[in-house]
Amino acid sequence: MQDLLLIHAAATFALFGLVWTVQLAIYPLFEQVGEAGFHAYHQRYTRRMGFVVAPLMVVELVTGIRLMSQVTPGASMAVEWSAFLLILLIWGTTAMVSVPLHNKLGAQFKASTARMLTATNWIRTGAWTLRAGLVGWMVWTEFMADAA
Repeated sequence: MQDLLLIHAAATFALFGLVWTVQLAIYPLFEQVGEAGFHAYHQRYTRRMGFVVAPLMVVELVTGIRLMSQVTPGASMAVEWSAFLLILLIWGTTAMVSVPLHNKLGAQFKASTARMLTATNWIRTGAWTLRAGLVGWMVWTEFMADAA
C-alpha cells in the first residue's frame, strides 16, 4: 500500500509542478513565437510534452484507481474520493478543452486561441494543486499512522 501511494504521490507532484510551469511560463509565451514559426514549434512542443505528460497522467490514473480499492489508514474516504474525482476532472478537461484548443492552434495560430488555452488551463492547474494537497495529506497520514 505504501509503495503504491508513494508512486501515486510522485506522479501527482510531478504533474503539479509541470502544470504550474506550463501555466506561468510556457502557454503565455505561445504568442511570442510568432505566426510564421508557430506551426513547427507547436508540433515539436506537443510531441515532446506528450512524452512527459502522458506517462505521468496514466500512472496517476492507474494508481489512483488502485488506491480507491484500498482505504489509506487515517485518510477519510471523502479525501480519497475528492482526490480521485479531481483526476476525472483533469482528464475530462484535457480531452474536451485542452486537446481541441491545441488542435486548433496546430492547424492555425490565433492569439485568441492561445489566450483561451491559457485561461482554461487554470482548471487543470487548480485541480492538480488541490490534488497535490490532498495526496500530500494522504501520504502524511499514511506514514504518521505507521509512526504511531
